[in-house]
Amino acid sequence: MPTLHFYNTLTRKLEVFAPINPELVTLYTCGPTVYDYAHIGNLRAYTFADTLKRTLLYLGYKVHHTMNTTDVGQMDSDADLGEDKIMIGVRRAAERGEQVTAMDIAKLYTEKFIHDRDSMNILPPDELTPATEHIDAMIELIKILKEKGFAYKTSRAVYFDVSKFPTYTQLSGQKLEEQLEGVREEVVVDPEKRHPADFRLWQLDQPNHSMLWDSPWGKGFPGWHIECSAMAMEYLGETIDIHTGGVDHIPVHHTNEIAQSEAATGKKFVNYWLHNEFIRVNNVKMSKSKNNFYSMKDIIDHNFSPMDLRYLYLEAHYRFPQNFTWEALQGARSARLNVTEQVAILLTVHHDQELENIENHELRNKFANYIADDLNIPGALSVMWEVVRSKELPGSTKLALLLDFDNVLGLELEKIPTIYTKFSLDEIAEIQKLLDDRENAKKSKDWSSADELRNHLTQKNVRIIDTSEGPVALLG
Repeated sequence: MPTLHFYNTLTRKLEVFAPINPELVTLYTCGPTVYDYAHIGNLRAYTFADTLKRTLLYLGYKVHHTMNTTDVGQMDSDADLGEDKIMIGVRRAAERGEQVTAMDIAKLYTEKFIHDRDSMNILPPDELTPATEHIDAMIELIKILKEKGFAYKTSRAVYFDVSKFPTYTQLSGQKLEEQLEGVREEVVVDPEKRHPADFRLWQLDQPNHSMLWDSPWGKGFPGWHIECSAMAMEYLGETIDIHTGGVDHIPVHHTNEIAQSEAATGKKFVNYWLHNEFIRVNNVKMSKSKNNFYSMKDIIDHNFSPMDLRYLYLEAHYRFPQNFTWEALQGARSARLNVTEQVAILLTVHHDQELENIENHELRNKFANYIADDLNIPGALSVMWEVVRSKELPGSTKLALLLDFDNVLGLELEKIPTIYTKFSLDEIAEIQKLLDDRENAKKSKDWSSADELRNHLTQKNVRIIDTSEGPVALLG
């Protein structure tokens, strides 16, 4: 297998991947804040993390993968300002006439996230960890930071003192003076903060919040950033191999994770930081106010499959911005359906054969080289198309290669239904007889009978595809 390389945001260069434990890669993914539907930008981030995990598995690694869900503590500003997003979800429900609790909202949108995740064939993590189930671990981590002098308390919150952590801006590359707090009229900024970039570890100034816990500093709830550090270290250890998330997390959330984690343990928190770029819609930033803020429901309402969206994401490298248009999604659907039809034909023709051993096939090696090069999935797709279009490769080899590649691409090619998965043996025999009769009618130039036999097959939800290996009966 080829040497795996990743672009590490921390060092700003391409690096050879060397896991702490060669037997087991530790992977942490920033998950959703469960107060609303995941949007297509979120879904791109989770698809990227999925192709990363699938690539690791394909190249022979075992993976321990943890993803969080934020069900308390993330404010509607990364600077810890404003309203908790879960409470925004409660307020929106109340405006619709629904009387629900914060945990009702979190449970509802966690379930919807899992549904969207599964519909896109994204492999589930080993742990999906809600923040509210790990409050004790967060309190213990804050205690350590306080004891070591990295944290201080005001009447409003417990803060991390960024001035005590000299490499605070290493991930973002910004100067500390640039880490300014965004101030809005409706937000009261804590006058007791020592520096505008100091961030909340424990919130104390929202007595009307519906989720409050006792702590050594008073009743409150955790800051968003401390949650990921506590959960990542609880499940994966004090130093983990890979941490993923969107580029929007770099300047604040992930910068804060590094600071609080390394200040507490004295150890490097993450060895490889991988970040995906944004989705734009018609070359404009996605925004509800612009009416271009799409969820999976919108995709399905436009009669597209979640697999069409997945294919669209695969067409762009994760570190490059991607532009979403309905025309682009249509193009992705057309390409995906072309592949699935080719695989359906191969599955039908070779249904009774064992898959070939293509472990050392040159095209498999070419595919592996692409994915090992910082997840060059567009390059990997080009190899898939090379297989699909080849006139030299035997069909059995094509099938083995395409199903093998799909372990990374995740397009569910192995689930494509054929007449052999949908019909009984007697029905299959009848379909084959109709095919044979139609071929004989065509040879006899009895076009009327040939058309009648085709219509008979159509009534059975079977269509005929003429291939180099003869006519093949496909579903649909």
